Amino acid sequence: MNTSPEQDILRQLSAGIETHAEAQTLESAAAFALAFPADTVLALDGDLGAGKTTFMKGMARAWEIEGPIVSPTYNLFFQYSGKKRNLVHLDAYRLEGDQAAEDLLIEEFLDEPWCLAIEWPAKAKSLQTPRTWHLSIQCSGAQSRRLLLKMPRDP
Repeated sequence: MNTSPEQDILRQLSAGIETHAEAQTLESAAAFALAFPADTVLALDGDLGAGKTTFMKGMARAWEIEGPIVSPTYNLFFQYSGKKRNLVHLDAYRLEGDQAAEDLLIEEFLDEPWCLAIEWPAKAKSLQTPRTWHLSIQCSGAQSRRLLLKMPRDP
């Protein structure tokens, strides 16, 4: 049975994949971006330095977002416009409570088609829905990363 590249990357990430170089993480992210539904939240879990922003760079590349994608740690979030998708990249690490996440008024920046990517999603639960996709990125070596996707039952 033949499957599409989009189905392949979703199947692989759902089973968990290991990357051994930044280029592999970027490639996996770019493939994932083409399968990721529009107007959906992506929750990115992982320790500091695990590669969450690197993953976002790969997704942004697939959506033809120009310019550097950087960690929004000190600004809390950045908004990017691309030819295929718009991205709001939130780093919730410094947020104190769900009300702080709501006070950002992120929904004002979600121009269709959009993706809201949330790093440290436990600090921004109010911005997530039952349709939120969850991606765990864990360090498994100096350059190695373990990527594991959990999709909602009805994406």
